[in-house]
Amino acid sequence: MTATAFSTQQASQTNMDKVKILWADDEIDMLTPQLFFLEKKGYEVITVTNGYDALEEFEAHGDIDIVFLDESMPGLTGLETLAKLKADHPDLPVVMITKNEAEDIMEDALGSQITDYLIKPVNPNQILLSLKRIIDNKRLVREKTSSDYQQDFRNILMEINSVNDLEGWKNVYQSIIAWELRIDASDSEEMREILASQKQEANKEFSKFVSKNYLHWIKNLDDKDPVMSPHVIPKYVLPEISDDVPTVMLLLDNLRFDQWKILKPIITELFRIEKEETFISILPTSTQYSRNAIFSGMMPNEIAKHYPEWWVNDFEEGGKNNHEKDLLGKLLEKRLRKSIKWDYHKITNVHNARKLDDQALNFMNNDLTVIVYNFIDMLSHARTEMEVLKELAGDETAYRSLTKSWFLHSPLWSALKKLAERDIKLIITTDHGTIRVGQPSRVIGDRNTTTNLRYKSGRSLQYQKKDVLEVRNPDDVMLPKANLSSSYIFALEDRYFLYPNNYNHFNNYFRNTFQHGGISMEEMICPVITLRSK
Repeated sequence: MTATAFSTQQASQTNMDKVKILWADDEIDMLTPQLFFLEKKGYEVITVTNGYDALEEFEAHGDIDIVFLDESMPGLTGLETLAKLKADHPDLPVVMITKNEAEDIMEDALGSQITDYLIKPVNPNQILLSLKRIIDNKRLVREKTSSDYQQDFRNILMEINSVNDLEGWKNVYQSIIAWELRIDASDSEEMREILASQKQEANKEFSKFVSKNYLHWIKNLDDKDPVMSPHVIPKYVLPEISDDVPTVMLLLDNLRFDQWKILKPIITELFRIEKEETFISILPTSTQYSRNAIFSGMMPNEIAKHYPEWWVNDFEEGGKNNHEKDLLGKLLEKRLRKSIKWDYHKITNVHNARKLDDQALNFMNNDLTVIVYNFIDMLSHARTEMEVLKELAGDETAYRSLTKSWFLHSPLWSALKKLAERDIKLIITTDHGTIRVGQPSRVIGDRNTTTNLRYKSGRSLQYQKKDVLEVRNPDDVMLPKANLSSSYIFALEDRYFLYPNNYNHFNNYFRNTFQHGGISMEEMICPVITLRSK
């Protein structure tokens, strides 16, 4: 999106509708001065004299911004009306207005999540102040956010068009994430659409950058620049192991950088951040490849060569990550000069999660405890399969919100709270991220072609070259090949691969789902956070 397009779209935002108020009071005729004052200030006010009419008018209009309720109306009281409104519209701002200053009435109202509370008689300025706090505060935050983003939009655009190194791309990605979270808070749909377009443009250029440089990174893997999946434990975990403080490595499968930023304020209530860093996931950005690379300290073709009994090719039957603990043991044995007490836990269901919570304090007896927690990955896959989750996590904002809600109520957070009471090092990371796909790309392959939507491996693949990074010789990127003619393709930007058979059905089924395996900022730029108990 160009700066001109930004200005045009933002201009349409300034033509905003009036704030619409629904005011229910059995003495509404006595409030004429207040109503006249609000209308002069530009507010639209709909009046009713009882709770039943208030509910009917609210549903009839459908665009009420705020409700004023008299507490002591006959028939359906203010509190009863409030309860019915909140049952279907929990975020609706409601101001309770009453003559009754009794403490229990006030507590009932506050417990029912009113937004403000005014005592009669109310003068126009009191009402205006309440509206400013509730409605105009949101508007002012939204306008300030939009203004600030408009200024930074050009800076990000210039970076996207000029950045030529990985550090620059990390900065672009983190700038976009920061704006995503800020725009989420301001609830500006127009700005959200503009930012989504800018992120799409960034991913387009990032895909070009990775396509140009990935083979060079792999050829120079031993230089550890950039830090990639096989470097994670040697660089970020092993140096933290000491005799004095237990170290816990928590790998949250599929954790994107924006999801970490959502969890950060919660976790930092109990833990202090020492380092906030990144690494680049290898290709394919999928669990089988990236996570095995992390725990082995090797690239996938090296694992297949040295431990053939632990490597399972894509098209073969059997679990693809059943030997992470074995690979980790070999890595620790190779890299550490002394033996340490360590343990490994993989959490894939609620039973194991609760067991982890119960045993959390036992980790204090280890030098290193590694925990793989699969919930976010399961959430991503379940969202594809389950209609209810498609509704709950319909877009990026909802996906982040669902992650936060899960974490706050998870046995994992309960376990971390127990550990925070002791002195520990906590390292939070992931194996890869995920991207919301939107552009289908046709692929043809034989029956042994991999099923992943973001990468394919197989023989005689046919595809649209502009949509992929193609690797004809897997040895070039240190990936195993099932046979002599195997090749790999990786989807660029937000594309997803579909076969010609039932193309329209699967196009609609997978569009806007969260997938991984290809090339995007969300999948490849991964967080590594080192923390310590406060």
